[in-house]
Amino acid sequence: MQELFEQYQFLPMVGIFIVAYFFMIRPQMKRSKDEKKFVTTLKKGDRVITKSGMHGKIFDLNDKDMSCVIETMAGKIKFSRSAISMEMSKKINEPEKNK
Repeated sequence: MQELFEQYQFLPMVGIFIVAYFFMIRPQMKRSKDEKKFVTTLKKGDRVITKSGMHGKIFDLNDKDMSCVIETMAGKIKFSRSAISMEMSKKINEPEKNK
């Protein structure tokens, strides 16, 4: 009986790692993949919101340093593409639903 207990004493620890993988690590990897895809599909004229809350329209894209120039009411500002919020930008670009 003691040998059986020693054999399975690490089972709860393995279970914790499996749960952590499926609830924490895997969703973060999926989100990162979706953000990379979003950044590569940006094009001129897209309306975007940065993570800091700046609203604007993409004026120019630079593939060398992965930056973009956003045209706002205050002028044109250069941002890194990683500074663009995927969730907020998708919300302003989806068509309005009729009520």
